[in-house]
Amino acid sequence: MKGNRICQLFNIEKPIVQAGMIWCSGWELASAVSNAGGLGLIGSGSMYPDVLRTHIQKCKAATKKPFGVNVPLLYPEIEKLMEIIVEEGVKIVFTSAGNPKTWTSHLKSKGITVVHVVSAVKFAQKCEEAGVDAIVAEGFEAGGHNGREETTTLVLIPQIRKAVRLPLIAAGGIATGNQMAAAFALGADGVQVGSRFVATPESSAHLNFKTTVINSNEGDTQLTLKQLTPVRLLKNKFFQEVDAAEKRGASKEELSALLGRARAKKGMFEGDLQEGELEIGQVSAMIREIKPAAEVVEEIWSAFKSQVKTMAALEKSLD
Repeated sequence: MKGNRICQLFNIEKPIVQAGMIWCSGWELASAVSNAGGLGLIGSGSMYPDVLRTHIQKCKAATKKPFGVNVPLLYPEIEKLMEIIVEEGVKIVFTSAGNPKTWTSHLKSKGITVVHVVSAVKFAQKCEEAGVDAIVAEGFEAGGHNGREETTTLVLIPQIRKAVRLPLIAAGGIATGNQMAAAFALGADGVQVGSRFVATPESSAHLNFKTTVINSNEGDTQLTLKQLTPVRLLKNKFFQEVDAAEKRGASKEELSALLGRARAKKGMFEGDLQEGELEIGQVSAMIREIKPAAEVVEEIWSAFKSQVKTMAALEKSLD
């Protein structure tokens, strides 16, 4: 898509971005997606600074195509992460979970393209004011940490498209080419895909987690921990404990104690399906097999182009 704004911005072939998910998005997944023509992202939120440096270096060795790093702005050692990103010559950074004004100017002064993830129109407008190069608009269907507004992708994308002029990447509930085409119909210039890439050999997630994802069904995920930071999880023993605590009116302190430390690592990376935090999107109910990332990219892209042709034919039939 030579005229596509996202392809031009990142110098990629297909406007498909792989989400930088904690415990799932290491250099193997990022390089595989980039080599397939999309944009791979290393998820730095689960990495110590020295680990991030290693992943960046390995990704550079595995692909000559563009890739980026996703950085949650709430990360405790964010200054070190940003320093490493600059030192290693990363050209694309996606920021999330924080104010885009904090780092955008600094990153852009280093020649880095900056994209910020939002869940509401007001945050998209702040991104435009901060000078970011593009926006990811993530709907309520998405896995992991989510917006408090609970706005669905179908509603969020056209609202943000109307409010800002920046290149717009749709996220949340997108795992197929048909869903990608729907996002474009709503005004998106590209899509960000997370859950579908969890179920790939290149994902750093534990096989137990991947297997649970492809066996999940409608209604098996739910947004929870809304008093802290809303997060969509697969229902398991840990989820049931959190749900029970919230229903009896547990305080933020009690919920924080129940969450503890390294709960996501225990579930997604170490494969503890009962005590771990299992972050995944609603679209997991549509994912039924583990397949290579390159095949996922090609499958989405082919179905997208087919759906666009179908819609064009439909338009002609209505004349």
